[in-house]
Amino acid sequence: MTKIITKETFDLDVLEVSKEKPVLVDFFAQWCMPCKMMAPILDDLSEDVGKEAVIVKVDVDEERQLAEEFGIMSIPTMYIFREGKIVEKMVGLKAQEELKTMLDSHK
Repeated sequence: MTKIITKETFDLDVLEVSKEKPVLVDFFAQWCMPCKMMAPILDDLSEDVGKEAVIVKVDVDEERQLAEEFGIMSIPTMYIFREGKIVEKMVGLKAQEELKTMLDSHK
């Protein structure tokens, strides 16, 4: 199960961790069917990448301020952070292999 983060934990769980390894942030909503389809892919990917990268989730309905701050217009939207900055942006369903390749490119 991928960790769900909040505005309060974002700096520590994403920005700080991204100084050590890539962090993929999945902006999602509970009611979003493509997000539900993405969830098992991200859970599998999280196991696949192990300690080399981190995958977390932000519920856009619960964390509206974060969604606004990052300009989330469609979900699922995934950002990869490295060194505290966004280095990759993806919108919509993605294959696990594609996501792993992107994460690997930011090690």
